[in-house]
Amino acid sequence: MGEYICPHCGKPVYDDEALLCLYCGENLERGVGTLGKMKYSTHWMIVLAVVVVVLVAFILLMLK
Repeated sequence: MGEYICPHCGKPVYDDEALLCLYCGENLERGVGTLGKMKYSTHWMIVLAVVVVVLVAFILLMLK
């Protein structure tokens, strides 16, 4: 577990997965990873990934 200092109140937060400060309740302004972006974004990224996989599979099938 790492220590993260709240940018608003300056108190340490020891929870690695916390998005809000335990003391002041403000956003800790942490970056969101790739999976988090896919989870919280619209579904167009998932649709795009499925379309790309289907196209690659079709191309590989046609090359045989």
